[in-house]
Amino acid sequence: MKKQILRFSDVTLAYHTVREETLAAQHLTFSVDEGEFVAVIGPSGCGKTTLLSLAAGLLTPSSGRITRNGSCGYMLQKDELFPWRTIEKNILLPLEIKHSNTAENREKARALAVKYGLGDFLSAYPSQLSGGMRQRAALIRTLASEPDILLLDEPFSALDYQTRLNVTADVSDIIRREGKTALLITHDISEAVSLADRVLVLTKRPARVAYEHDLDFGDVKNPLKRRESAQFSKWFELLWKELNG
Repeated sequence: MKKQILRFSDVTLAYHTVREETLAAQHLTFSVDEGEFVAVIGPSGCGKTTLLSLAAGLLTPSSGRITRNGSCGYMLQKDELFPWRTIEKNILLPLEIKHSNTAENREKARALAVKYGLGDFLSAYPSQLSGGMRQRAALIRTLASEPDILLLDEPFSALDYQTRLNVTADVSDIIRREGKTALLITHDISEAVSLADRVLVLTKRPARVAYEHDLDFGDVKNPLKRRESAQFSKWFELLWKELNG
C-alpha cells in the first residue's frame, strides 16, 4: 500500500464575520498518495485556492481533520522571484529561511538547477530570463527545500498559451523525474487531463468533491503526448459536462 502524504477527512471551513457565516468548504474528503500527481478543478470561486491553503496549513478547518505526512512546498501563480537577487540566490532562498543553508544543501540545489537547464543562468537576474525560464527557476527553488508534496496554485496561468504548453511539459518532467508528489489547482480542464494521474472535480461553494477520476493514459506521462491521444478528448468532454452540468 502506498504511503498517504496528505488526507482531508470530512473537512469543513467557515468564514465568520460580525453579520454572517460563509461556508467555503464542506465535508471535503480525499487523499494524495506518495508519488501521485492529483489535479483539482471546479467552478470559478468554488474554493480551489482555499483547499490549497488548508493543505499547506495556512488555514485551520472549522471541523474535520487534515493529515500531512511530510513537508509542503508551495508554487504560486506567478514566479515571485526577487528581482534584486540572482537566479542562484533566489533558488537558495528556502534554505536561508529554513536555516538549512549548508554547503551540502546549496550544492544539491545548484545540481538541480544544472540538471534542468539553468546552469548557465545562475548569475543572471529574473528580468534577464523568459517567463518560462523564470517559472522553471521557481520550481527548482521550491524543490530546493526537498518538500514531500508540491502544492501548485495555477502555476502556468500567467504565461501565454505557447509558453504555457512548453513549461507545463518541463514542470511535469521535473516533478516525475524527481519522484515528487503534487497537488495542482487549475481552472483549465486540458491542463488537468494532460498532467494528472487523478482528477478531483469540486462543486460550487461550499466546495466538496463531486467526482473523482483515475486517468487511463497508461505509461504516457508527457502532457504534449497526452493531448494527442484519443483518451484526451474523452476525458475533456466528461469533465466539461461534470463542471457545467
